[in-house]
Amino acid sequence: MRYEGSVYRPPSEAYSLIVQATIGCSHNKCTFCSMYKDKKFRMRDLKEIEEDLEMARKHYKHIKRVFLADGNALALKTDKLERILLKIKELFPECERVGIYSAPKDILRKSVEELQKLKKLGLGIAYLGVESGSDAILKDIQKGVTSEESIQAGKRMVESGIPLSVTLISGLGGRERWLEHAKESARVINAINPRYLGILTLLIQPGTKIYEAVQSGAFKLLTPKEVLLETKTLIGNLNVGDCIFRSNHASNYVALEGNLPQDKESLLKQLEAMMKDAYDVKEEIFRRL
Repeated sequence: MRYEGSVYRPPSEAYSLIVQATIGCSHNKCTFCSMYKDKKFRMRDLKEIEEDLEMARKHYKHIKRVFLADGNALALKTDKLERILLKIKELFPECERVGIYSAPKDILRKSVEELQKLKKLGLGIAYLGVESGSDAILKDIQKGVTSEESIQAGKRMVESGIPLSVTLISGLGGRERWLEHAKESARVINAINPRYLGILTLLIQPGTKIYEAVQSGAFKLLTPKEVLLETKTLIGNLNVGDCIFRSNHASNYVALEGNLPQDKESLLKQLEAMMKDAYDVKEEIFRRL
């Protein structure tokens, strides 16, 4: 396979064939993110993408899943995505699911009908980084969207029938806005009602703007126990149906998982016990992306 720069994918795409449909991230301004800084955003030619798929067919006997990278491959026009999905169907009839990173504005540029077409052609999951439901925090981290845009984008994806996996980042509001971050994020998730909800915990990467803010003292990081309290507050305010919840990413201090709403009380009790008994959280050295 031919890859340009560093390649990233969701944890659940660990065994997927990764194909770069786009290079980099079209926004690439988030203050916490160190990804895609080694490349300039562009959309790859369809011929290049098809060549990569044909190359993979020659080398791999069985491709169960395909993931379309980079940061927001859904930025491609619908007709181009359709041709890519058709090529995947042609070359990999055994493929069960195609996944893609998406951004709120990319979703909103597509109609429900367009998304439904993509679903019929094999697009089986979309990943959406909401990060926070607080408009103040979204502005601070230079996300480039409002909470309402995230809600409308998420709801459109859900309406299309494509399973949606939403990500939030614990600690993103720091000590000043942890409560706002928890409650407002729950508000956004309740409005979207995604199929999957994943929580990461903020990792400070050198070279990012948030790293500089931490170094200067302008941004106060949460302690592990404060992260647990924030997570408990978030879960306590969630009111979703049939949502698979995961907080077991490498960046998290503790691993949590369950199905909402049925496991809500169990998750809250686990967090209470962890906080009360000074639970042995993961050491910083072991928190890595």
